[in-house]
Amino acid sequence: LAALLLPHPHNGQAISLVERQSMLLRGRIAALEERIQQMTSHGAENDIIADKLVHWSRALLVQSDAAALPSVLLSELQSIFAVPYGALRLWNVQPQYAELPCAAPVSDDARRFTASLVAPFCGANVGFEAAQWMQAEDDAVQSLAMLPLRVGASTDAFGLLVLGSPDKTRFHITMGTAFLTRIAELASAAMSRLVARPA
Repeated sequence: LAALLLPHPHNGQAISLVERQSMLLRGRIAALEERIQQMTSHGAENDIIADKLVHWSRALLVQSDAAALPSVLLSELQSIFAVPYGALRLWNVQPQYAELPCAAPVSDDARRFTASLVAPFCGANVGFEAAQWMQAEDDAVQSLAMLPLRVGASTDAFGLLVLGSPDKTRFHITMGTAFLTRIAELASAAMSRLVARPA
């Protein structure tokens, strides 16, 4: 009935209250149907991302060698989520891991910036030091996601996970960060095995 169009006997010169109400009803139904389609589409996309998150988490859990964890974390993350560039830096690592690539020196500015992040940062690459950690040509990385690594609810960061893309819109400042936050939490838990505990 809501989709049924009835001609008006007055050749469109006047419209009855019933017809006016039915027109409003049709408009509302169309808007609701469009919203349902959007919600269904977003739900399907979230299911795909959740599956990828499970596959990545599985790769971390089956890796028993702590020294191999950083490379597995990064390579699997890039592969599963189709991220062209990535880098990982940890500070205050235990002595036996000091020679790993992820333990390369990090400036005090980068550490302070990481400590200031209360959530993953997404946006354009405007010359961040972290962008230089990735094996990429000049200006290849146009957008970045930077995920601070912390142990539990601690405010002190012990590392930074960086994802990069040549697509300017891949990581943008208005995008949601719920899944990136989960990735940061899982990466933090995995990488905490390499970090020296405070005395």
